[in-house]
Amino acid sequence: MGKWRNTISLMGASWQVLKNDWQLLIFPLISGICCLVVLSSFAVPFLLSGQWGPPGKGAPWEAQVHYYVPLFLLYFCNYLVIIFFNSAIVACAAIRLQGGTPTAADGFRAAGDSLGFIVGWAFASSTVGLALRIMEDNSKTIGKIVAGLVGMAWSVTSFLVVPVLVLEKKGPIDAFKQSMELLKKTWGEQLIGNFRFGLIFFFLAILFVVLLIFAATVLPVWLVIAPAFICAVGLILVHSALYSIFQTALYLYARNNQAPPGFEPDMLRNAIAQR
Repeated sequence: MGKWRNTISLMGASWQVLKNDWQLLIFPLISGICCLVVLSSFAVPFLLSGQWGPPGKGAPWEAQVHYYVPLFLLYFCNYLVIIFFNSAIVACAAIRLQGGTPTAADGFRAAGDSLGFIVGWAFASSTVGLALRIMEDNSKTIGKIVAGLVGMAWSVTSFLVVPVLVLEKKGPIDAFKQSMELLKKTWGEQLIGNFRFGLIFFFLAILFVVLLIFAATVLPVWLVIAPAFICAVGLILVHSALYSIFQTALYLYARNNQAPPGFEPDMLRNAIAQR
């Protein structure tokens, strides 16, 4: 229960930042639209080529190349879009948490100034993501478990990379090293994330679906569709913005050894735990 209370407190503090800067929602909105365009542009060729599923262990190398090279490009394009717009949110959140008044232009400018670093980190993330995917596709249960554990370790150790990229203007390798150093200095070794933003929004989504089904039984469907779509998009945008704001607050806490305004030291200290 303590973990859940801490997560809710972190979300509440991040929400207070978002309330002052609603323009931050423009970044996940554009990011989502761009990701849909990217996904669509790759989905059609995959379907037409018949290479929708992984070729499997022992398949000819040509089949492996035809499947995994486009998959890598899909990963890279998606990561590039997501990291760019997350960088914009982080830049704006940092300005707000350090006493300034950010604008959307500040976010776009900061992300644009860090574009080279963002491209490098998107490439690194895509490479790791593809390696884990190949491991999962060509392994049995134990291999899949190992890939999952490696993925979790990667997610934790790289958690502060984007703030370092955009706020310190460091390259991907240096940013990854800095992320690990900040985490180790502040929380020690063998770390795991101790926050559950995704699960809370998952439960909210379930509640939303239940309410939607109930509404559809008492109202005409055409009256339900538009509000349902708006609410679903709103949940996704808010989750993305709150997550990036929290990521920024955690970075500032680790860098300065001081909680930014609106965040309590204990809630940030408990956001990461020893494994």
